[in-house]
Amino acid sequence: MDYMISPLTAERWPALEELFGRAGASNGCWCMYWRIGPRYHDWPRTDNRPDRRQLAASGRPPGLLAFDGKLAVGWCELAPRAELAWLARARYLQPADDLPVWSIPCFFVRRAYRRRGVMGALIQAAAGVATAAGAPALEAYPVDTTVPGHTGNPFPGVASAFARHGFQIILRRKPDRPVMRRQRTRGARSPRATWRGSAGCWPAPWS
Repeated sequence: MDYMISPLTAERWPALEELFGRAGASNGCWCMYWRIGPRYHDWPRTDNRPDRRQLAASGRPPGLLAFDGKLAVGWCELAPRAELAWLARARYLQPADDLPVWSIPCFFVRRAYRRRGVMGALIQAAAGVATAAGAPALEAYPVDTTVPGHTGNPFPGVASAFARHGFQIILRRKPDRPVMRRQRTRGARSPRATWRGSAGCWPAPWS
């Protein structure tokens, strides 16, 4: 299936709002967990929605949306790692080095579209966006589902999906949560998705 991949902007806020629903993706998080940092557990969850909306309107899209036609079917957070303060607080996700990488820390996929290639399309698009922004590498912190007793939390993504898109494990401080990285490279455009920006629709700048 082909998906349209778009940056989250103020114009596309209603699509994210509908995708996340009343639960705000997960228990009112609105995918703010990695940005708030050590204050997250003391932070009023009612503030997460307006804070996410403010990021969408900031002129620097904080993530990507996947669309099937006009319906938003998936989301991933995408940003320079330095903007995601809570990553440095997680003992097993602390920086591997000083490289100014970008990160994909979490996903949300509409239930009816899970296992239908949405995550893969978002990963591939994110790699292209990070490359176009000059990032030396793109990093992820998925769940390795081959490890017995792995976490059941699906939001960081699945290691096998990242591996299929050129990510390699660079360290593993926790058995089921490897740190994976895709170095900046150039390659062919993927046929699976098209990047949609504010000025229209054009082939994604795949790395």
